[in-house]
Amino acid sequence: MYLLDTNHCSFILRREPSVIQRLDELGFVQIMTSVITQGELIYMAENSERREYNLGCVDAFLETIRVFNIDGATSKIYGRLKADLINQFASKEKRQRRRTKITDIGFDDNDVWIAAVALQHNLTIVSSDSDFQRLQSMCGLSLEVWYQPSIKTDS
Repeated sequence: MYLLDTNHCSFILRREPSVIQRLDELGFVQIMTSVITQGELIYMAENSERREYNLGCVDAFLETIRVFNIDGATSKIYGRLKADLINQFASKEKRQRRRTKITDIGFDDNDVWIAAVALQHNLTIVSSDSDFQRLQSMCGLSLEVWYQPSIKTDS
């Protein structure tokens, strides 16, 4: 089962061929996302030039897949994961480490939440974000990248 990050949901909405091909192979039954990604997609649509159209596309897409919510179990995983990241990548001096924000060490807080959802439900994250590659090596997160940019040749 696969948990789509925002960039791969966007690729589906834009009909990127490599992502659509993989989606066709799997079917929508195995595809999920998180409420965090849902919020990011809505935010992007709200700020787009074609707001109403894009909001409609996002809503229609989200109706076809399961969206995982955040609960107490997710927040425990998130808290442990965030603490582990700070302990591993921040300054070793306690006073300085306490002031370290997750973004100071190169992680997006929303990606840590998404990783917590994936770990909680034993899902493979589908994303091209480098945050997840770093998380994968640290906590055994399962990760796939479906997007393969098209190579354009001059003829």
